[in-house]
Amino acid sequence: MPKLTVEGVGEFEVAPGKRLVLALKEDAGTDQLHACGGNARCTTCRVKFIDGEPTQITVAERDLLAARGLTDVRLSCQIVCDHDMTVQVISRLEGSGRKDAGSPVAPDIQPPPQWTQK
Repeated sequence: MPKLTVEGVGEFEVAPGKRLVLALKEDAGTDQLHACGGNARCTTCRVKFIDGEPTQITVAERDLLAARGLTDVRLSCQIVCDHDMTVQVISRLEGSGRKDAGSPVAPDIQPPPQWTQK
């Protein structure tokens, strides 16, 4: 099982293939934002990789990050836990002013992923 290390929170074993946004919420118990419900539309689920950043990226994530001019971050809604990784949660409900973390997140990456190299 992949190990997810969340900086300042701890280490967690995660079911292989689980979306990172769900692992952060359900396994690590963080208040990771996901305003659009994990559909690569809003960038509120941003994380910074400390170690184990995936080499693949979905076209939806790549295009959205580029459109927003975001670098050095990834969208947790577009990443699957298939290897050990260490992340910093940088987009949290606490202090955001939002009433909740976001819409429900489906178990599978949405939109259906088209993978490319980062």
